Amino acid sequence: MTGGVLFAWRLAYGVLGPGKRAVAWGLRPLAGELASTVAATMSRRRRPLARSIVLLAVAVAFAISTAVFNSTYEAQAEVDAKLTNGADVAVTESPGTVVPAAQAQRIGAVAGVRSVEPVQHRFAYVGADLQDLYGVRPATIAGVTALQDSYFSGGTARELMDTLAKAPDSILVSAETVKDFQLHPGDQITLRLPDSRTGQQAAVSFHYAGIVSEFPTAPKDSFFVANADYVAQRTGSDAVGAFLVDSGGQDTAGVAQRVRDLVGPTAAITDISTTRAKVGSSLTAVGLSGLTHVELSFALVLAAGAGGLVLALALNERRRSFAVARALGARRRHVLAFIGGEVSVVAVGGAVAGVALGWVLAEMLASVLTGVFDPPPVALSVPWVYLTGMAVVIVAALAVASGLITRLAGRDAVSAFREI
Repeated sequence: MTGGVLFAWRLAYGVLGPGKRAVAWGLRPLAGELASTVAATMSRRRRPLARSIVLLAVAVAFAISTAVFNSTYEAQAEVDAKLTNGADVAVTESPGTVVPAAQAQRIGAVAGVRSVEPVQHRFAYVGADLQDLYGVRPATIAGVTALQDSYFSGGTARELMDTLAKAPDSILVSAETVKDFQLHPGDQITLRLPDSRTGQQAAVSFHYAGIVSEFPTAPKDSFFVANADYVAQRTGSDAVGAFLVDSGGQDTAGVAQRVRDLVGPTAAITDISTTRAKVGSSLTAVGLSGLTHVELSFALVLAAGAGGLVLALALNERRRSFAVARALGARRRHVLAFIGGEVSVVAVGGAVAGVALGWVLAEMLASVLTGVFDPPPVALSVPWVYLTGMAVVIVAALAVASGLITRLAGRDAVSAFREI
């Protein structure tokens, strides 16, 4: 951060000095024929102007980095909770209980439920290893739970779900299994699954389609994901291990209670609100909302102060210069060209430097989450509403400051000299 601030200072100082021709060109639409004069004046005052630009940049960088980090943290905590719970509400059947997929229709009729997704849970032998197998409906699973591309290798989440749908005998396996059996895309892999018709283990052939490292409700170690219809066809049973319930994020506790009343005590019912408070490491269990609200509020105040107060004080120091200009015959529009030029340079320079510094700092802070969340964030989450509000606050502060100085500079020269 310190290095970035020093670089922003050197850059602003250099642009306002040797780069004054570029500044004059940029100010031409605003200052007209006075653009070169305004740029030359700012070049002589480049030290205080560079200071104002850097202060605004620091305020903007602080606000952006804090807001983006908090937004990314909250988004990833939600992903982590959904990965653990599976959906807004999860109904996990007791081991040994045979519940058909048709149970989803009964659960779907509960008030507050938008959709229900049945997920098979079987145990399969690959060689001598016993692993979990999850049978899903590829076309609809993503409608009730979050599937991120980072969960898979060999294709995006949508591409691999499409593969399972188009080629029902496809299967997603863990990276460990791929390494142990030296699998290549398209290779046949035979699993031994319990057959409900014979009560014995039946050999079921699949074709390796990709790697899955994370999946809702699945354990952290090795497991398989396959097409539920194909598994049911080959084993003679469509028994479901869990139902993932989408409530639209609304009244999850109430929906969970109503589903519990429907299915009775034979199934475990969990809602995402409860899971959200339990999952993850000790760091993800820390509530950052209160601290973040304080930081974001302070960032707004700091941005307004850097954008408005600092500029107002800098322009106020030039009241004598404006009074002299008025006494020499300068018109109001000439004075406005000087004030508007300085305001524009400070606003644009501070915003550009602040956004660059803030984004770099946000990337650095978000990299910390790589060791906190499993899986880590795929990309930064940008809180556009807050950042838009911050921009409005800064523009308003700059407008108030320039308006105040314009009003003072517009007074007659004699009155100005008396006050100065």
